[in-house]
Amino acid sequence: MSLPTVVIVGRPNVGKSTLFNRIVGEQMAIVENRPGVTRDRKEVEAEWLGNHFNLVDTGGWLPGGNELDEKVSRQVEAAVKTADVVLFVVDASVGLTEDDESVANWLRRLESPVLLVTNKADNDRRENDRWEFLALGLGEPLAVSALHGRRAGDLLDVVVSNFPAGTGQPDDPADAIPVGDDGERLWNPNDIAPPRVAIVGRPNVGKSTLFNRLVGEDRSVVHDMAGTTRDAIDTVVETPDGPIVFVDTAGMRRRSRIDDSAEYYSMVRALRAIDAADIALLVIDATEGVTSQDQRLAERVDASGCPIVVMLNKWELIEDPEKRLEVSADVTRKLYFVGDAPILKISALTGKGVHKLRPVLQDAIEQYHRRVPTRDVNRVIAAAQQRQPAGHGVKVMYALQGATDPPTFTLFVNRELPHTYLRYLERSIREAFEFGSTPIKLRVRKRSE
Repeated sequence: MSLPTVVIVGRPNVGKSTLFNRIVGEQMAIVENRPGVTRDRKEVEAEWLGNHFNLVDTGGWLPGGNELDEKVSRQVEAAVKTADVVLFVVDASVGLTEDDESVANWLRRLESPVLLVTNKADNDRRENDRWEFLALGLGEPLAVSALHGRRAGDLLDVVVSNFPAGTGQPDDPADAIPVGDDGERLWNPNDIAPPRVAIVGRPNVGKSTLFNRLVGEDRSVVHDMAGTTRDAIDTVVETPDGPIVFVDTAGMRRRSRIDDSAEYYSMVRALRAIDAADIALLVIDATEGVTSQDQRLAERVDASGCPIVVMLNKWELIEDPEKRLEVSADVTRKLYFVGDAPILKISALTGKGVHKLRPVLQDAIEQYHRRVPTRDVNRVIAAAQQRQPAGHGVKVMYALQGATDPPTFTLFVNRELPHTYLRYLERSIREAFEFGSTPIKLRVRKRSE
């Protein structure tokens, strides 16, 4: 069953993201007391009294603004096309504005039901101010305070009453599983959850352009202004190899250079996306080469334990063959610590080279989830010790793989292993079982007296 979709729209700075967080029940969207913080569509599953639905937060609809405003407005319009219910949010503390009227003129042409929500009605006087908005011609306004939760339950009662018949109430947990365009489930409840692929990098290196290319639509706002993406946006994509969740993240700079609270929270969400990812695509601007911030990001991703695929974007802008060789050598030299991480030279804008990502992703996913039988682990460890003993009577007596995602091996030893020998054993395991660039964790347990 496809869940009904509820889309929150309105002009900038009326409290759409605050209402989104109130309905979801947690701080999922970045909230700032200034316009233009939300730019991309953010969609999550929500529930009210057993009724499940997809809730979509959008940026402020502001046609006639600058180029970025126009792109945000196009995202809002794309979201509304899929809506079963639209929540049109206005600001009761400000009153009716011309921008509200412009939004209303557009929404009155929709076939989907539109609920007029007067937000910031924090008291009885503000609640009575809602009648001014009857002039918008969208029916009786519903007064709420998203910040304090006032009458939020009453609003949700009206929302679920407008759902199409037979939707919103799954018979079993499997009914809440995302479905594709053809109505088929993207995965079954007993399957392993789809792998999460986080797209990370510095600001303005082409992450959102690559994200849109991979998901097959303009899902994220793309602009040449650094910091366009604010939140982590994830989308399930059905591929010939199964569903994959691609996550677009905000560009990350050094903390010392962050003087904006919205950018700080964007960075926090990007870091969370990295920690939750199975694979990270590190996007680097090929025209600039590997910067010190690229190195720090690679170190952070490597520390999270997920494999890295280096994406050299804007490769088509480098025409000089010698310059291309120089950039390739620079990547190998400055990112040596990520091991044998695949390096793809692409153009996210034109799509050139992006097709090479699919087999690389499948290899990385398989390696990340790979489990090795205990007998094979001990065979490789024994052979490695026979070729190169640790010395001083140090010996690994037994070994096993204790976990996957990433592959984690536990070594039981009689004495403490030197770090150099530990790296030798790690390399032996990696080569024997073809783990490629997937990080491997080794845990050492010393035999008790």
